[in-house]
Amino acid sequence: MDKDQAQGARITRKQHHLRVPVLPEEATVIKAQAQSAGLPVAAYLRNVGLGMEVKSVLDYERIEDLARINGDLGRLGGLLKLWLTNDERLRGIRVDELRAVLIKIERNQDAMRAIMQTVLAR
Repeated sequence: MDKDQAQGARITRKQHHLRVPVLPEEATVIKAQAQSAGLPVAAYLRNVGLGMEVKSVLDYERIEDLARINGDLGRLGGLLKLWLTNDERLRGIRVDELRAVLIKIERNQDAMRAIMQTVLAR
């Protein structure tokens, strides 16, 4: 039975509601975790209660951020390589422009490190 069939079967059968008392702080944490998984609270609690793995949407967003930054670094590295090989297309580039490119590479590296730390902290 696939996910859509299970959802349809759940709707057609009489549903039971479970009440679980929680502290306000616990409710805040549960809501935040459900939101990070991209699920409504009820679906999140159902999945956790049934032992299903709940994957965070934020991890995928961080991976996309890292891929974007990696692409930026690749393009900047390519420009630097052209400049160092004295390519005709970049013959007029000044040293201060090159320094700006290197600073941008360092900033991108710092951004990647920060994103990796948030992913590792989970």
